[in-house]
Amino acid sequence: MLASLLLIGALTTTPQMSVQAAAQSVVEEGGMAQAVDRMVGGIVSYVRWPSGSPTTTRRMCVVGTPRLSPRMAPDAPGRGSITVRYTAASAVDADCDILFLGRMSVADRRQLIAWVRGRPVLTITDDDATCIYGAMFCLTSRGATLSFSVNLDAIGRGPLKIDPRVLRIGAGEGGAG
Repeated sequence: MLASLLLIGALTTTPQMSVQAAAQSVVEEGGMAQAVDRMVGGIVSYVRWPSGSPTTTRRMCVVGTPRLSPRMAPDAPGRGSITVRYTAASAVDADCDILFLGRMSVADRRQLIAWVRGRPVLTITDDDATCIYGAMFCLTSRGATLSFSVNLDAIGRGPLKIDPRVLRIGAGEGGAG
């Protein structure tokens, strides 16, 4: 139902089912935390921030309690990242390029999604399997398979440019839109 992002660099030569199978083996061999880091890094590597944000080091703000990984360290080829944990109230004052939403109250989630609307902030969650609560990308796991879906409405409301290949994978097999 949902497609995997791992090995996205081989997207043009690897059929989608092979990418999904490779993601499953990565989860089985390296653990879920490593698979989450690679998937988040893969997503980040296919995002282009506006020209006013030229840095290659991105600040990821983690709010709430991630479900799939106790720690977050995105593995984005060619890009560094700084990961900092925040409360919902303090994240609004932070300079976030990426906002990772874990488990949190509905009120806090709504506040954060409203805050990033129209800003160059990539939103990712692992606490919304149907991807309907406003994050751009939603990670899910089923057994040993890690996958993601895409919220095209959330992406369309912001200034970030997302590579169409990622959108096709996430939306092509059941992503939100």
